[in-house]
Amino acid sequence: MRILVTGGAGYIGATAVAILLSKGFEVSVLDDCSTGHKDSIPENVRFIRGSILDSTAIEDALTGCNAVMHFAGKSLVSESVEKPDLYRNVNIEGTRLLLEQMQYMGLKKIVFSSSASTYGDPAISPTPETQIGIPTNPYGESKLAVDEMLARESSVNGISAISLRYFNVAGAININGQWLAERHNPETHLIPMVLRSKPDEPVKIFGTDWPTPDGTCIRDYVHVIDLVDAHVSALNSLDAPSHTIINVGGGIGYSVREVITASSRALGYDIPTVDASRRQGDPAILVADISRAKSLLNWEPVRNLEDMVRDTAHSIHPVR
Repeated sequence: MRILVTGGAGYIGATAVAILLSKGFEVSVLDDCSTGHKDSIPENVRFIRGSILDSTAIEDALTGCNAVMHFAGKSLVSESVEKPDLYRNVNIEGTRLLLEQMQYMGLKKIVFSSSASTYGDPAISPTPETQIGIPTNPYGESKLAVDEMLARESSVNGISAISLRYFNVAGAININGQWLAERHNPETHLIPMVLRSKPDEPVKIFGTDWPTPDGTCIRDYVHVIDLVDAHVSALNSLDAPSHTIINVGGGIGYSVREVITASSRALGYDIPTVDASRRQGDPAILVADISRAKSLLNWEPVRNLEDMVRDTAHSIHPVR
């Protein structure tokens, strides 16, 4: 069985490629490498360097494939606020073109990389998939629009689709002695930012007076390996025409201070920090209700915060 991984040169996509290969799948990758890295793709993978906005490249990439894992897209909240049209074009129009080519070529199975940003500032935590989505930025709006597009495509054209709504992804995977990890520029994720902080570049804690036990925001984190295992489970469960939204997270919340403490333990010294004002739009608590993933996919994470911090630390500060 051959899987097309769009965005397969990126952090999560490349991890998916590695795990799919380890499970015996054949893999094709479509990526324009605008944010991904060609050196993340193994030589035994069919690689098409092209845009998700290029129908010819999509058709080429889909050739010989049986299903799609769709990771390609823009994913920075701040950038989406500055460039909303870019996010609508790449994330929404790009997916429309992908689905159009899938329909033309008779492919009916897709697992989509969605996001908890579709919920905005949810009234319920842990947040279930039934929570009405009210995104607070164009990035979240684009992901919600694709979820809705997949629902229509399932109803009209009979595809089998699952949208996996990520919360916060962290960690790294070691492939033959080499770490495959986050290489974002700029880096916006808390754990690698904390692990890269220096005395003259301390990590900022945005708000210390939130209504939480230690006054800092609480978020849900899932290891990238667990996340990809959820994708494989979703892929294997695709069958009759349908569209299902499933949260993927740890199901447990960790505060910013807890992340910093775990990172300090991993590095063996106190992480330098500086208190800062709250950021507008940040919810105090955002944690996934993963009961649907447990029941429908027979999936739940097996790695905890210490595992995520340790693996990320090893990828940033290799042991010599």
